[in-house]
Amino acid sequence: MLVITRREGEEVVIGDPSSPIGVIRIATIKGDRVRIALDFPREIAVHRKEVAIEIANSGPAIAGKIRPATNE
Repeated sequence: MLVITRREGEEVVIGDPSSPIGVIRIATIKGDRVRIALDFPREIAVHRKEVAIEIANSGPAIAGKIRPATNE
């Protein structure tokens, strides 16, 4: 695993820098929360870890049915 330190607004390029697969940008940092922006082509699936596990366990048909948890 590669661990990189980035500041808010900085980016990490995935793949060949002249023709990258995608870019990850540190959007904001507030306290212990980091928001990242992922810029990838639509044909590359990008999922949060908990969603990826659910898809792996239930099959790809569930992917569009998973909704974020609510804090009620």
